[in-house]
Amino acid sequence: MKFIDEALIEVHAGKGGDGVASFRREKYVPKGGPDGGDGGRGGSVYAVADRNINTLVEYRFARIHRAKGGESGHGSDCYGKGAPDVVLPMPVGTVITDAETGAPLADLVRHGERALIAKGGRGGLGNIHFKSSTNRAPRQFTTGELGESRRLKLELKVLADVGLLGMPNAGKSTFVRTVSAARPKVADYPFTTLHPHLGVVRVDVNRSFVVADMPGLIEGAAEGAGLGHQFLRHLQRTRLLLHMVDLASLERDADPVRDARIIVEELRKYDPSLFDKPRWIVLNKVDLIADAERDERVQAFVDAYVGKRRRTRKGGVASPRVFVISALTGDGCRELTLAVMEFLERSARAERETAEPAAATQ
Repeated sequence: MKFIDEALIEVHAGKGGDGVASFRREKYVPKGGPDGGDGGRGGSVYAVADRNINTLVEYRFARIHRAKGGESGHGSDCYGKGAPDVVLPMPVGTVITDAETGAPLADLVRHGERALIAKGGRGGLGNIHFKSSTNRAPRQFTTGELGESRRLKLELKVLADVGLLGMPNAGKSTFVRTVSAARPKVADYPFTTLHPHLGVVRVDVNRSFVVADMPGLIEGAAEGAGLGHQFLRHLQRTRLLLHMVDLASLERDADPVRDARIIVEELRKYDPSLFDKPRWIVLNKVDLIADAERDERVQAFVDAYVGKRRRTRKGGVASPRVFVISALTGDGCRELTLAVMEFLERSARAERETAEPAAATQ
């Protein structure tokens, strides 16, 4: 199935049924009085998160979704039937915004989470509501309200603990294949990865995390160049970024330090909060470097890149951790995944400790 992570749709809730003006007409019951019932409620439109769906492709073709209107009221105090709601299943991680105003409506982050995106109209009132001591034969009734209509933008943000970023052919897909059961396509040409791949990395019994392989970035990605800019949003939910660098590129003018800085600059341009996420450097393809010069190449990169410590938005400086691996042979991958798991566990504990005092004060 083609991966689609954006869609524009229209949703139209149903109109409420009209109330009715009616009077009781029965043998031996003269002047029976008003008995007009209310109209039924119009159907609403809901979005619900479904973990069995992983793309928004359905909404590229089914763009308009309408709920039915409520039934009008009847005599003999009979109310009209309410219309059924329309439920739209969407992938977990879908963000729904109003396409006209940009206002956020829902962020579906858990399976089964349900959000109202278009409310059905209320039914009109029948004339039984208008009777009084001075108005014993009311002929007033009200019509049903119109349901809400909206144009919505759906945007899928992949839910992953760790995001991989880097230039095309940095070895991200190979790394995912090595450390997880995911099998992304791997080849020696740029832009092999055309959509994100998720892999579950199982470190130990009951210890695992989800890693997302993103298409490679190129210079100008934040402005829309290449493929990677389409998926930068998927990195926004991750807790940790692994910046993979090809340390043994076969291209004549290759410069690992320059390429690494290009990626960091694209992150900063696209989203400063993404730029400030914890980010580790992973030097890949060391199996292509002779043992005698491997340490020297690694140290030269560290001196040139890590020596220029990145400045955070809060004014501090942070030196990223550096790992040396071969995604092809698996060399160093185990140590990296263990370090990632420990980092995620520490982050989770810190979040719980922060949340507990806040919950106690409420």
